[in-house]
Amino acid sequence: MAYQKLKGDHLFDGKKLWGGEKVLVLDQEGNEIDIITLEEAGDEVEYIEGLITPGFVNAHCHLELSHLKNAIDPNTRLVPFLLQVVSKRNFPEREIHKAISDAILEMENDGIIGVGDICNTAVTAAYKTSGKIQWRNFIEVLSFTDARAVENFSKYQLVLIQFEELTPGISSLSPHAPYSISEAAFKMINDVTQNKTISIHNQETSAENELYQTGEGEFLKLYAQFGFQGSPFPVTGTTSIRRYLPHFTRGQKIILVHNTFMPEEDIIWANDYANKHGLTLVYCLCVNANLYIENHLPPIEYFIKHGCDIVLGTDSYSSNWNLKITEEILTIKKHFPAIPIEQILQWATTNGATALGMKKKWITGSDLIKRMEHRQ
Repeated sequence: MAYQKLKGDHLFDGKKLWGGEKVLVLDQEGNEIDIITLEEAGDEVEYIEGLITPGFVNAHCHLELSHLKNAIDPNTRLVPFLLQVVSKRNFPEREIHKAISDAILEMENDGIIGVGDICNTAVTAAYKTSGKIQWRNFIEVLSFTDARAVENFSKYQLVLIQFEELTPGISSLSPHAPYSISEAAFKMINDVTQNKTISIHNQETSAENELYQTGEGEFLKLYAQFGFQGSPFPVTGTTSIRRYLPHFTRGQKIILVHNTFMPEEDIIWANDYANKHGLTLVYCLCVNANLYIENHLPPIEYFIKHGCDIVLGTDSYSSNWNLKITEEILTIKKHFPAIPIEQILQWATTNGATALGMKKKWITGSDLIKRMEHRQ
């Protein structure tokens, strides 16, 4: 069997960042055989400029919104942002498909080997049958009321069927967010997702908690656009996660996305609840999207303090300047300089692949470390 022996300026092994003293040994299919010292490697070691690392994983993306790049101004806050997304989805089909292709190419060029993608339609399904990227599709259910829950749920089940026909076994139904899912819809999702990985937007804006604590706030503007007078959801007096997490009872792995306004006491409560009820929680950070929409960052130090399983995402072109995980890493390091780069790299690679059930793939020649040194 022929082996490929690669040495870079830096090598990240999934947990530790090394300099140039380590050599990655791969088989003919690109699978890892070993990581050894330069002295052990012997002859025919190939030098790669830059970083050798497991590929990056974008654990939260909205590929089908790629045509909205530069269409929505930054710092609008979430509710005005959502209203614009709803009003700007009807682009010419050719532009939508061109934007999807460009987005995939950008992610591949950034070294992204896996994507957790939010899907409201099947427009991206055909793009996921081949290529360098592994996909995990979250078919996003929205249903404001119990009265429409069955109808809405059936619509998204049809989308799931379309994905299953082209890319079987990598898709699941998922709730959109606490402010868009009724009690009956949560129950339907729970019933069909036993032991599956699902995703939900969590506490992305302070208005989300306000909605359940008081029944007031910015979300009333969103509901008014859909013909509701006031909130369609009950006032619980609690934060949003304490309202919806108990709906899940079937061993799901739940990727909590954004968590921008998640207080420390909710992190403690959620982890404790999950441990007691057989759930697995993964916390996905999308820092550039948080800055783009709310100009606010999540309390990353609390997630680290409480031992949370952290992964990284980009969100969509509608809420980000790009879809590069390397830019997410750089932004975290800029605003949270005390976090070791090895820890952030683990979130961006190993943790993401594990959370989405993806095969580890190596990439070579990333300029991430050079860009980091340049920005310091």
